[in-house]
Amino acid sequence: MKKIVGRVDIVDFPKLGLYNIDVKMDTGAYTSAIHCSEIIEEDHKLRCIFNSGAHKNFGKTEIVFDVFSRTDVKSSNGYKENRYKVKSEVIFFGKTYKINLTLSTRDDMKFPVLIGRQFLKQKFIVDVDLENVSYITRKA
Repeated sequence: MKKIVGRVDIVDFPKLGLYNIDVKMDTGAYTSAIHCSEIIEEDHKLRCIFNSGAHKNFGKTEIVFDVFSRTDVKSSNGYKENRYKVKSEVIFFGKTYKINLTLSTRDDMKFPVLIGRQFLKQKFIVDVDLENVSYITRKA
């Protein structure tokens, strides 16, 4: 049975060392995207620095990915961008899920993470009247 999530929530990305991160459900987006302030590809590895002055709980966390790919992402204005994509994990309702994340600079956006349809499908239903449903159940 699918769980109901609100339009926004607060979740953890334990493999990225990111906790209590504000996320927005984006049913218009196919892929999920996370803020990454610096991306360096060297020696067949991807070094990513998750740091932001604009987004809370984004300290200077550095993660090295051995496995990554690139994918084309079309923004809401129709502009196509080729982004790095990594596999990670996210926790909703106390359960850990695998998630594909494209890396993007999102300092100028309200939310550092967008959760797209690829992740939401077959797991969650989005109720736009609700907020922080997973986070609230974690505190209960």
